[in-house]
Amino acid sequence: MSGILDDFKDAFAKRNNGLIQLIWLNVAVYVVMIMVWVSTHIVTHSGDLFYSGLSYLSLKPAFGTFLYHPWTILSYAFLHDVVPLHLLFNMLLLYWFGGIIQEFLGSRRLVNLYILGAFFGALLALIIFNFIPFYKDQVNISIIGASGSVMAIMFAAATLMPDYTFFIFLIGPVRIKYIAFFYFLLSLAGTVSTNAGGEIVHLGGAFLGYIYIKQLQAGRDWGTPIDVTIEFFQNLFKRTEKPSIKVVHRQKETAFGSSSSSVGNAYPDDDEVDEILDKISRSGYESLTKEEKQKLFKASQK
Repeated sequence: MSGILDDFKDAFAKRNNGLIQLIWLNVAVYVVMIMVWVSTHIVTHSGDLFYSGLSYLSLKPAFGTFLYHPWTILSYAFLHDVVPLHLLFNMLLLYWFGGIIQEFLGSRRLVNLYILGAFFGALLALIIFNFIPFYKDQVNISIIGASGSVMAIMFAAATLMPDYTFFIFLIGPVRIKYIAFFYFLLSLAGTVSTNAGGEIVHLGGAFLGYIYIKQLQAGRDWGTPIDVTIEFFQNLFKRTEKPSIKVVHRQKETAFGSSSSSVGNAYPDDDEVDEILDKISRSGYESLTKEEKQKLFKASQK
């Protein structure tokens, strides 16, 4: 168990590791849910207490209920059914498509997409269940799962790199734009099924993923408010550290310049990395110069 906890800590100690951090968070929440699920059954001989507690974290589309539990607009996206396939399937999709986003847009924007996907999925569910008569009898359902966030990441990847190819077992190479379209059709068909709430959240996430990339390519980053919020809390809880004393060694000058170069070995700062990632989002990886590629590679080693 201590080894697992060490891996968990290491995942959050590393920079630009948003994909693994999101997966770890979902798994950690699932482990806690299973422990509570088993404990309540042993003590009360039923799962009523478990589901009663879960209702405070799951999304309920009824406006009256949601207003008393506004945090559920995000908390529901980290909860999964006790049946492990729900979590497993979402985490596999998150790993595959999230890897594309993290590689080409960076860890920060991946996390932003996850959060925005949850928000917009929940917002679409709130609107549809409260204003379309067909759904009025289902307004008190509970919605959980990372699917809306995962769909946002999937559609963002498909919008950014539509011809990126996955090799699917028994099928062969498939472009991700077709995979995304297939999931969109499945979700659209499911909006009139018993899992209408989950499927509507999927559609909200899908629309967000597409719009996010289009706005980013136009020079507008919808994730900026999230960046500001996360930075605020990081600074709020950051421990006061004593300033470290750096020893500077003078480089010996030779007839051909300095004896060693520190510029090539220096890590690029966050602003430089963001500029490079912005260039990738606009023009693709191949548009980078050799120096920019080296900087990006160096940043990944931090």
